[in-house]
Amino acid sequence: MNRLLGAFIFTAMLGWVASIILTAIHFWVIPIIPATAELAGPMLVITSEWAYVGPVPLAAIGAIYYIVMIALGSIWLTTKNETVEKILLPITAFGFLASMGFVYLQFFVIGAICPFCMMSAAATTILLIIELIVKFNGGAATTPSLASQKVWATVFVSTALLTMFALWSLTILPLPIPGA
Repeated sequence: MNRLLGAFIFTAMLGWVASIILTAIHFWVIPIIPATAELAGPMLVITSEWAYVGPVPLAAIGAIYYIVMIALGSIWLTTKNETVEKILLPITAFGFLASMGFVYLQFFVIGAICPFCMMSAAATTILLIIELIVKFNGGAATTPSLASQKVWATVFVSTALLTMFALWSLTILPLPIPGA
């Protein structure tokens, strides 16, 4: 069970990376793209009307979702608290359903695919699968908790390093930046 919970946290971290990359593109790249630029592929998805909830990029909401999943997963691993387990399932199920809706929009409405959006959808799907496996195998409480100091230190450092990696990746991605 502990390995599954570790996989849950790691998967949430991968979703975090995808969401941070997309959020950074929304904040730092999209504003400098000329209005006359013809966008295609992933940029068509990222700039579509479905990529926002009001003025907020959907990716920023995804980043919040994943950081909450990382935190709750860490609490789950260190406490084996059944309440955390009960809270996680509906949140992740909602995230999964939302992701499937966004995948539908990419394939059938927008007509373009965003690889980071698909990475996020895959992460949400894996999170739900892990939760269901844990639930149907008796819950996380069937194994001992891990030391919180080790879990939280590892999660903090890993998340920080992955955030730096996500931001660095903007320097090598083929983004439509004028004058670059």
